[in-house]
Amino acid sequence: MGNYENMAPDEIRELIRKQTITEPTAGMSKGFTQANLVILKKEYAFDFLLFCQRNPKPCPLLDVTEPGSFIPSKIAKNADIRTDIPKYRIYRDGVFTEEVTNISQYWEGDMVGFLLGCSFTFETPLMESGIPIRHIEENCNVPMYRTNILCERAGVFEGPTVVSMRPMKPEDAIRAVQITTRFPAVHGSPIHIGDPSQIGIADLSKPDFGDAVTIKAGEIPVFWACGVTPQAVAIQSKPSIMITHAPGYMFISDVRDEKFCVL
Repeated sequence: MGNYENMAPDEIRELIRKQTITEPTAGMSKGFTQANLVILKKEYAFDFLLFCQRNPKPCPLLDVTEPGSFIPSKIAKNADIRTDIPKYRIYRDGVFTEEVTNISQYWEGDMVGFLLGCSFTFETPLMESGIPIRHIEENCNVPMYRTNILCERAGVFEGPTVVSMRPMKPEDAIRAVQITTRFPAVHGSPIHIGDPSQIGIADLSKPDFGDAVTIKAGEIPVFWACGVTPQAVAIQSKPSIMITHAPGYMFISDVRDEKFCVL
C-alpha cells in the first residue's frame, strides 16, 4: 500500500484520478471517512432517499448531490465522484454489465449522487484499540455477503441486506461492539455475531463480494451492515441504470472520522 495511509484525502483522490491507485482503499488516508457511492437518475432519487431513511444501518447517508452535480460538496472539496474512486460498477435494469475506472462517459445531466457511510471508517479506532483487522493484515478486500435480512421497501427499491465480516476473538468482539456503537453514521454496531447460517450465509469461504480471509482458531465472525446493500437491491429492483463503487473501492472524503463519532 506504500505510504497511502498517511497521505491526505485530496492527494489520494488525485492518484486515483490518475489511476496510479487502482486497489481497494481500506487503510488509506488513516483517520478520514470513506464513503460508498450510489448514482441514479433523478426519477429514482426520491425513492432511494426514502430507502436510505428507512434502512439507516446499511445505508447511512453522508451527502447527496444536486441533480446533475458530480461534486460532493458537503464532505469533500476539489472532488469529482465520476473520477475519484478506483473502480466503479454499472448496473442496467438490474444486471451488472461492466466495471470501469472512470464514469465520465456514463454521466447524465439529471443524475444524483448518494454518498453512504462505510465501515472502513471505524477500522482505525478498532486497530487503535488493539483489535486486528484481518483483511488489512492480509492486504485484501473485506469479505461481504448477501443475507436473509430484508431491507424495508421504499418505492421501487427492495432487497436483502449485505454485511461485511471481520473475524475476532470473543473478547475483541465485545470491545468492537462498544467502539462501533459510537459510529451510527458509518453502520454503527454489528447486526450479527456468530453462526452465519442464522442470517442465511452458507459458507464464509465464499463471499458474494470481496475476498475470503483467514478465520483463526478461537475466533468468531462479526457482521456489520454494509453499503454494498444498494448493489444487491439494484439486482432485485432493476432501475434503468445504477452506478456504484466496486465493493471495497471507496470515495475518501475530507471529513475526519471523529465528526461521526457519538461520545
